[in-house]
Amino acid sequence: MSLTLENVSRVVDGVPHVADADLTFEAGSFNVLLGRTLAGKTSLMRLMAGLDRPDEGRVLVDGVDVTGQSVQKRNISMIYQQFINYPNLTVWDNIASPLKLARMAPSEIERRVRETAEMLRIENLLKRYPLELSGGQQQRTAMARALVKDATLILFDEPLVNLDYKLREELRAELRELFRARNCVAVYATTEPNEALALGGVTTLLHEGRIIQNGPVMDVYRRPVNTTAAELFSEPPINFMPGRVTENELTFDEYAHHPLTRELSSLVPGRYQFGIRPSHISLVPQNEDDLELAMTVELAEISGSETFMHVKNEHFELVLQLMGVHEYHTETPIQIYLPIGKLFVFDEAGDLVHAPASVHDNNADTE
Repeated sequence: MSLTLENVSRVVDGVPHVADADLTFEAGSFNVLLGRTLAGKTSLMRLMAGLDRPDEGRVLVDGVDVTGQSVQKRNISMIYQQFINYPNLTVWDNIASPLKLARMAPSEIERRVRETAEMLRIENLLKRYPLELSGGQQQRTAMARALVKDATLILFDEPLVNLDYKLREELRAELRELFRARNCVAVYATTEPNEALALGGVTTLLHEGRIIQNGPVMDVYRRPVNTTAAELFSEPPINFMPGRVTENELTFDEYAHHPLTRELSSLVPGRYQFGIRPSHISLVPQNEDDLELAMTVELAEISGSETFMHVKNEHFELVLQLMGVHEYHTETPIQIYLPIGKLFVFDEAGDLVHAPASVHDNNADTE
């Protein structure tokens, strides 16, 4: 089954929730909607499901217009961030409930419930009730109920956001495996760039109800079409520095200068925005052509095995994402090293004009 949104728009109380969405999801594909809270992810999925009707545009399934078709007539499943299970039913009955509604034969219900429970590793919990389960087990039960009926469209609305880190990592890996063997369309909404990278597949960036970019996850990550896309697909957010290209050098706000490299020599002289991901800046030089910058520490924020260091000078502020624990006092002078070969370059309108040929990132398996 393929699903197509043709110039779909949705306005609620005068506020655009989705604007001119034009997308196609192919059968057997795993798709991620990435955007901040209120970007339009849930609104878009509700239109896909038939829970809402667009004010403009059409929804097509295998080329057939289903825009006015009710959700009851569509073969879909939706999984939310809250655990939605029937508290008075056992895990077995929760999973079996959509099959019973479809009046499936008891033997087929038994087979499907067992297979799905084994797939999600909850086969030993089938006699328990939801309140006897952990949060992760409850979410697995909700996922099993959505997966058991072989829906042609499965929608995940931030389903792992309320789980702890270990469970989230575990279920992400399982989701990728689950959909490799299924011929449905899976759409997964998240606010987290690292989750989109971990899940893979096709990523759509949403911002204020509009589609910013769509494509294979690593293509979108490596070549964000504009500064908005670069911000959305970077955690911590990508750093931007104003600068200028002349015939033979780069200058950053007339503060730092660097000879023009061969990779950047095709840029037309003028003003640009230069982007650098926090994980690419270091405290020691990594390459011969790294640009050394004198900065002052604003904050060193330790998060598990990483440190997010905020630094500034009189020209700009930057964030570094460093592996390990780095303790620095506020106002400590520090030298940082910026790799010229990993710069993204955007024109004054914010559109991408140059991306690094090969990006190696701590948070992504990128070549």
